[in-house]
Amino acid sequence: MAQIFVSHKTRRLAMSIAVGAVLAAALPASAQTTAAFPSKPMTFVVPFAAGSATDLIARALGQAITQSTGQSVIVENKGGASGMIAAQAVARAPADGYTVLITTNTTHAANEHLYKKLPYDPVKDFVPLTGLGKGGQVLVVNANSPFHSVKDLLDYAKKNPEKLSFGSGSSSSRMAGEMLKQLGNVDILHVPYKSNPLAITDLMGGQINLMITDVSTGVPQIQAGKLRALGFSTDTRSSMLPDVPTIAEAGVPGYNMGYWFAAYAPAGTPPAVASKLTELLVKAVDSSSAAGFYNQSGTTKWKSTSAELAKFQAEETQKWGKVIKAAGIQPE
Repeated sequence: MAQIFVSHKTRRLAMSIAVGAVLAAALPASAQTTAAFPSKPMTFVVPFAAGSATDLIARALGQAITQSTGQSVIVENKGGASGMIAAQAVARAPADGYTVLITTNTTHAANEHLYKKLPYDPVKDFVPLTGLGKGGQVLVVNANSPFHSVKDLLDYAKKNPEKLSFGSGSSSSRMAGEMLKQLGNVDILHVPYKSNPLAITDLMGGQINLMITDVSTGVPQIQAGKLRALGFSTDTRSSMLPDVPTIAEAGVPGYNMGYWFAAYAPAGTPPAVASKLTELLVKAVDSSSAAGFYNQSGTTKWKSTSAELAKFQAEETQKWGKVIKAAGIQPE
């Protein structure tokens, strides 16, 4: 029988390969797969309808991530119940990094003060990834409305309590309206909607009298001559509407109400995967694919670490709680 001689070099190579295989097998699955993440399509869940600002930023960021990773990003709109349906869905989704909630202060700062019981925990059920943007809202009325200024609107409302109605499709929109009532010392009826675009449709149809909506939803209708802008919600004018005064300038001193976008993954998402998601999202915010959204919506880019977002969320939750309490809103 012929003998087979194996050199020491060959033995060492074989042993190295064997040891490497053992070590790889011993690594957690997350560590083995993170380098290849994402290896399949991702889903961005949005708490509001198609056409809303949150939907638009999700699609812009999704396109950027698709271009950088080669994996498609599906945007799934789960509107209704002030974002609770979408938040609950993501909280219950597999914690593998492939389902991300693209949301606002509605689900993660305001809702816990507006509802006695939430089907999700804004803190315990999620891993904060990064902030995405901050912006303001615009007070609009029908183009055929008799109101041409915030003063016109408030003067009428003071003489005619509960004769006017305002719509809202998000907590940001509602709180902006409630703050107008509070600081303007007027009584205006609130009409809730599943999303701002639906409220805009009824505003243009004459079913409601006014609303304070995000720029992405309101400006196209303003430019089309279907809505009239009366004021901007933050303490500085919008670059998209430079001729529109702030609501504070227009006669409501101290008025200032903005909104923010952020991304969250389900609790339990492996830290390495969450870190990769944050990296992808931060890169997407600065991408040319998302530039159009930020420029056209007047939204300011906002990027953060997970810890920074968690701290900001806690501060915002406290702030929104004070606004809601001052407005006299009882949890539903």
